[in-house]
Amino acid sequence: MASSEIPVAQQAGNSPDILVVGGGPAGSTIATLLAERGYDVVLLEKSHHPRFHIGESLLPMNLPLFERLGVKEQIDAIGIIKYGAEFVSPDHDESSHFDFGQALDKSFPHAYEVRRSELDEILFKNAIAKGARGFEGCSVNKVEFPAGTRAQVVSQDEDGKVTEWHPRFVVDASGRETLLSNKFGIKHRNKKHASASVFGHFEGAERRIGKEEGNITLFWFEHGWFWYIPLRDGSVSVGVVCWPYYMKSRKVGMEQFFFDTIALCPPLAKRLQAAKLAAPVTATGNFAYSSERCYGPNYILIGDAFAFLDPVFSSGVLLAMQSAFAGADAVDECLKNPAQASRVLKKFDKTSRYGLKIFSWIIYRMTTPVMRNMFMQPSNQFRLQETLLSVLAGDLYRGTPIRSRLFLFKIIYYLESIAMLKTSYKAWQRRKHSIKDVVSELT
Repeated sequence: MASSEIPVAQQAGNSPDILVVGGGPAGSTIATLLAERGYDVVLLEKSHHPRFHIGESLLPMNLPLFERLGVKEQIDAIGIIKYGAEFVSPDHDESSHFDFGQALDKSFPHAYEVRRSELDEILFKNAIAKGARGFEGCSVNKVEFPAGTRAQVVSQDEDGKVTEWHPRFVVDASGRETLLSNKFGIKHRNKKHASASVFGHFEGAERRIGKEEGNITLFWFEHGWFWYIPLRDGSVSVGVVCWPYYMKSRKVGMEQFFFDTIALCPPLAKRLQAAKLAAPVTATGNFAYSSERCYGPNYILIGDAFAFLDPVFSSGVLLAMQSAFAGADAVDECLKNPAQASRVLKKFDKTSRYGLKIFSWIIYRMTTPVMRNMFMQPSNQFRLQETLLSVLAGDLYRGTPIRSRLFLFKIIYYLESIAMLKTSYKAWQRRKHSIKDVVSELT
């Protein structure tokens, strides 16, 4: 129960079927799907839309999900088409281009770059239009799960009004706040992968022309990698993801540090030589983490509330929405057939880990010399380039035959690592040193 000093507002309808915490892509998506099935859904968002969020690059497999939600035309209106990705390495003379239209399944040849403030607002409003009860400026202060009864969720709005909700089921879509994972002590940072990011938006930056105008570019440099994302309004989102040791070396203001870091990557600096910063520079930790489980007797964790990966492959929104689709099916089955809940939730857990496992294996090796060579000098022998493109497109959930080819891709990676043993070992030693301080903080 709420503190006796704070009056609790018992609203009519404060015992919904489902309460969703978080109005980002994961929360808004699952709220929409469950409301469409006739459930009474409450959706709580601590901020107000539109609100800034990073993660502006989408994947082709987001498009069928948007279509299923009924928002495809609205996304068309705010996005610039992204046909693929460009990779630039300081160790290679030419850049490498990946075209989504050359994946194993040629049916989804493009994605979009969007402002997340606009995307998230569309998805949130769509959830309300489909029947969910949405509340913005509403933070969750307490969640309890008494045995054999409904959950107890206490929220507070910006005016200090406190409400106690009694849902049959709770969906944690709180993002990197990881509400339930923190509550149960089941969140663990990944000790093998840690990074930090600094980012800003520029006007007047150099953009590609024609079909490649909306493509994302990834620049490797000595201390990590940069993203370069063109947006529909003519601006460009630029960010650096780097090792913590490099961030700790900062001795100047964050904006100057950002520009000094850009200067370490000449190809990127050239594209920005006539550009002006259009918004304040922002810094954040990108520490990868995961939770021990993504479900309990009457709750699930979806999207970043369950796990977070380095954003190198723009997988965040897709994984969040995909977990919401799987989560909606799981919640529906649990409420209709409580006796099957254990089986259903275990299946949901397996589904939630599947995409994370595939993306993380490549992400955790992206800075190695061997993986960089495989991206910069791609080969389609055994259709491996098409397979890699299918992964980059997010085509992991529709039965596209990628498993056996990904296994072969891994074998080739390990063989190449052995062939470049001295270089690979030095890279491993450097990586170990790069995250040493972070590991010591976590132990």
